[in-house]
Amino acid sequence: MRDDQHRFLTLLGQLPARLTAEQTAWVLNCQAHDIPALVAAKLLKPLGNPPANAVKYFATLELLEQMQDRNWLARVSAALYQYWQNKNARKRKRLPVPPLTFPLDGKVRDSETASASG
Repeated sequence: MRDDQHRFLTLLGQLPARLTAEQTAWVLNCQAHDIPALVAAKLLKPLGNPPANAVKYFATLELLEQMQDRNWLARVSAALYQYWQNKNARKRKRLPVPPLTFPLDGKVRDSETASASG
């Protein structure tokens, strides 16, 4: 949020009626990249019917009401844990396994033999 926006909102004494994904993340104490995961889990619903590549806005009033529900907060946490666990598992599956390397003479040596022979 820009300084002038922050000062204006401070003078106004309340949050704006709609929040961007980044602002929503600030309110929820999570990262902006977590918001699409919460939308996919149907725990957050953007206002209107925005296209996939559009800026998404979220209703402040709705968000503040949901934040009062401990069960909803637990579902948010569980959805984020599950999302990142799945994403990291997919990432691990795609990592290439480094090939085995052999010395130029073609003989495989264990670390003790290699360090002793110098």
